[in-house]
Amino acid sequence: MKEVQAFADTFQKEMGWVISDESFEKSRASLLNNYMLLTTEMAEVAEELRKAFNIAYRSIQNGMEEKQAFEEAKGLVKENIGKELADCLAYIMKFYNYFDIDAEDSFYQKMEEVKNRTNKDVTRK
Repeated sequence: MKEVQAFADTFQKEMGWVISDESFEKSRASLLNNYMLLTTEMAEVAEELRKAFNIAYRSIQNGMEEKQAFEEAKGLVKENIGKELADCLAYIMKFYNYFDIDAEDSFYQKMEEVKNRTNKDVTRK
């Protein structure tokens, strides 16, 4: 993840896509804009999921077994979901870099915190 974060930092600087740090107001506007762009990309992931579900439902209605229908639908949207997730990751890395946070360390620390929670959600098996 460190390599991805470093690549994102360099790439975003080369493209002129860094979050402004010129002043409080410019930083605020830039942070909010980038947050809006991130949520837009997340909505595009949701759109691809919706597409997969609709494809699967149509196949099931045409007699295909549920598991096979969903596997085929996932395959049809896999590339686009990957692209949309990459867009999300790019914006997330931009925030990590702006705040000078090591994404990998932050991720592992948070997962350790989640693992040790006492109020974990109960999952069905």
